Amino acid sequence: MVALCKKTLSSKAIQNVFIFTYDQLRRYKGAWHLERKLLFPAHVFLESENENILRKELRKSNITVKQKNRLSRMDKEEEQVLKILCGREHHLQMSRGIIDKGIPHITEGPLKGMESRICKIDRHKRLARITITKRQDYGWLPAGLEITEKVVSSRWSE
Repeated sequence: MVALCKKTLSSKAIQNVFIFTYDQLRRYKGAWHLERKLLFPAHVFLESENENILRKELRKSNITVKQKNRLSRMDKEEEQVLKILCGREHHLQMSRGIIDKGIPHITEGPLKGMESRICKIDRHKRLARITITKRQDYGWLPAGLEITEKVVSSRWSE
């Protein structure tokens, strides 16, 4: 789909066509493997300065009709958060951190400083669920997160 859009649409209509990916660690065959997965399965992102020209060219080419998809605009807040997290490569890299008394502290990676956006951490799958908007109805995105240490307060040390 990315290649089809690049081939069919003019440079006046689009500046960039891409997909978002993320890293996930998975364990199989006795070892950990870093895998690249689709952040938004079945979604292709078109970056455009002129929405009217883009819509006209998409209608002419019937790309959206062939794929049974619809064109929708991304919210500015979502766009900013995704730019921060994924960068120019449109790839969300693995993050690492610790949990101190139930609070996650990210020590390295794109989630550093974005701990407030973490909804849930699955330590076994090495994944975090993160929100990209303040709207509660939007859902969450997966992000690779390896927790290297969990600090639990002991009542004997207090």
